[in-house]
Formats: sequence, structure tokens, C-alpha cells
Amino acid sequence: MNSIKTIVNNQKLYFSNEKTRDISFRKKQLEKLYKSIKQHENEILIALKSDLNKSAFEAYETEIGMVYEELKFMLKNIKNFSKPRRIKTPLMHFPSKSYQYHDPYGCVLIMSPWNYPFQLTLVPLIGAIAAGNCAVVKPSNYAKETSRVILKILSEFPQEYIAVVEGGRDVNNALLEEKFDYIFFTGSPLVGKLVMEKAAQHLTPMTLELGGKSPCIIDKTAKIDLAAKRVAWGKLLNSGQTCVAPDYIIVHESIKNEFINALKKYIEVFYGKNPEKNPEYPKIINKIHFDRLSELINNSENVYGGKTNSETYQIAPAIIDNCQWDSLVMKDEIFGPILPIISYNDFDEIIKQINSRPKPLALYCFTESKTIENKVLKSVLYGGGCINDTVLHLANPYLSFGGVGESGLGKYHGKESFYTFSHTKSVLKRGTSSDINLRYAPYKDNLKLIKKILK
Repeated sequence: MNSIKTIVNNQKLYFSNEKTRDISFRKKQLEKLYKSIKQHENEILIALKSDLNKSAFEAYETEIGMVYEELKFMLKNIKNFSKPRRIKTPLMHFPSKSYQYHDPYGCVLIMSPWNYPFQLTLVPLIGAIAAGNCAVVKPSNYAKETSRVILKILSEFPQEYIAVVEGGRDVNNALLEEKFDYIFFTGSPLVGKLVMEKAAQHLTPMTLELGGKSPCIIDKTAKIDLAAKRVAWGKLLNSGQTCVAPDYIIVHESIKNEFINALKKYIEVFYGKNPEKNPEYPKIINKIHFDRLSELINNSENVYGGKTNSETYQIAPAIIDNCQWDSLVMKDEIFGPILPIISYNDFDEIIKQINSRPKPLALYCFTESKTIENKVLKSVLYGGGCINDTVLHLANPYLSFGGVGESGLGKYHGKESFYTFSHTKSVLKRGTSSDINLRYAPYKDNLKLIKKILK
């Protein structure tokens, strides 16, 4: 492996030969990536089982399948996305035509997290390739087996085009010292601030995909049983280690007990009476996070479930009833299978409480009331979400994904991935058949004329 500085310099040199700008070249690279993933699919499943104890179905559903969908979508649309766009031109610029061109940035850095280590590495990379960039990929050091397979897959590309750099914090710091043309980071808000600080030294543009406490509202008109089923599914994907997982539940007081009972039922239906011993139930990534989550449970009252298995790092889903807004479990993003329950009577007060906190990455609302639905959509600022479901907005390549405020900066997925890794260059092409003297000095009465034109 070459030094990081050498890799970056070689990629910038490779980019300068303009090979990556050719659309047929980009399509060939995406097809090559698709084929390589297919060839290593079983290794990916084994790696995700080792790192996070993901079942084959969950690994395919939330990681490999989403990458395939993104690849197919981009291959189908890349030619159209890449076309220059004709833009309207004001009459006063006659004779002129205006266009927008989409240029790649150059050498981009993609830093991915451990919770969905395959999908959250490859989906941004697909956008970077489609837009015509070279890329340095830095997978998480916590998901070592998946990182190893990613290295194997991407080693089929020349390093001066796509390079994988493995390692811990020292490697991260060394990468951030380099002057990349774009940085795409997925991770915690705390680390995101450090990445942004480093990028600012080079004025490097970036996308930050972060997280936060995503609320889930259960209105009194909701179909309770279905809501509980969909909340349990969304919360317990990857054992709650999902940036868009419902972080806490806000349920109307009149249906709280019925909802909690339905939630308990579906936890047992999905993972049995002892989820912490279920071989298909995902584990917590490491001891640090396992201990942190265990402590949250131990320091809470009114807990249902939450048994821990220190040998496998599995934690049974824990429902914490009668939480308050200032409860310990409400301070930071949980990122685990713990679900605080807050009850309410006054819907407007709930909106005020959510809006008084950092803007969440996701918000979910279960309701049969159009009034409640419209109130949520109109009054709350958040990255994205669902009405009457959880998480699924993330899996739609036609929907952009990203946070707002402390939950993120920028967006991607589908078309937005292409534009995220592209600079939109605006060009006005001026005709030479005639030239109006209005804009030239001496101005004389030109001010009166231009006011009439622009009126």
C-alpha cells in the first residue's frame, strides 16, 4: 500500500487525463462493480454476520440489495443525468443561450461508519463513480471483516482510480490532512464536527450524513397493532444501530398501554422470548457500545426486557415506560435496541418539544388524521421520514436522503448522489451577430432605458 499522500497525488494525476469524464468509462466501472459484488456476495454475508451478527436476509435487505438497486438505477439514468441542461435566458441578454454542465470534483474521500459498513460505503461510491471522480475509500475500523471484503472487491480497480485505506483514528487524521476535492462523511455529529473543521482548512466542500434523536409519534387515531409492528421492525433492524431508527416514541396517553402491549407482542414474534440468545438477532458492534447501552438500561426505571448477553454482545429490546423529556435516556442518540416511551395529551405541545431540540435526521408519524399529518409536515423541520411506517424512505432511490442542521449537511441517493459528487457549472454562450450598446459607457440615458426593460 502506498502512502496516503502518494495515493492522493496519483489519483489527481489520473483524473487529469480526463479518462473518468467519459460516460462509457463510468458505466463500465459501475458494471464492473456490480459484477464484483455478485462474485463476492457470499463473503459479504459472512462478513456482516461476523461483524454485526446480521442474518443473511437482513444483510441482503438492508445492505447488498440496496447497493444493487442503486447500481441499477444509476446505470439506467447516468446518461440522462450527465447531459448539459439548457436553461432560460432573459431577453435582455439576446442573443444568448444558457447551459448547466455537470463536472466531477476530482479526487474525493468517502469515510463510512460501522453500522451498515457495506451499504454506507458502496452507495456513496456509486455516486462518485457515476459523476466521474476518483475516490479514496475509508471503511470503519470497527467492522473489520466487512472492510476486508470491501478491500478485496475494490482492489479489482487500479489504485490511482479507486483506493481503499484501512486503519483507525491515526489513518483518519492523516487522510483529513490531505487536500481532497470533496469529502463525504457518514458518522456521528461529534466526529462530523472534527471532519468539518479539517475540511475548512482546505475549503473542501463536503457532505455530512450524521444522526440524532429521531422521534416517532403515535397518534390516537393510529392503527395500533400495525404501528407497533412497523415500529418494532424499524427500531430493531441491526439491533437499533441505525441512524434513522425511531429513537423514542411519543404516544397519545389514551392508547399508550395498548401500544406497548402490541410492541411487546411483536418483539416476541420477531425474536422470541429471549432475543439476547437468538442467533438471528444482531449484536452490538463492540464492548464499548455494549457497556454504554447496558448502563442506560440499568439506570432507567420501568423497563420491560433489556436482558444482556455479554458473551455475544446481544441486548434484548428494552422498552422504557413513563420517560420524561429530561430523562437520562433522552439526552443523546441511543443507537441501540432501547425504546423510551413518552405519553402526551396536547399535540401542539409535542410539536413545540420536538422543535426545541436539534433537528432530527428522521421523523415518523402514525395517524389516520390528515390534520395531524399536515401539522407534522408543515410544522416540524427534519431530514426525512415516513407517515405510517419507519425507515423505508431510506430505501427509495427516487427520494433524496440527508439531514438538516446537526443531523447532516447535503443529501444523496439516486439522482442526488450524482449531483452531490458533481459541480454544476453554469455557462452563458453569447452570440456575436449583434451587440446592444446599452451596457457600455458612457451611460447617458441608459439608466432610464434599463429600468423600463427590467420593470
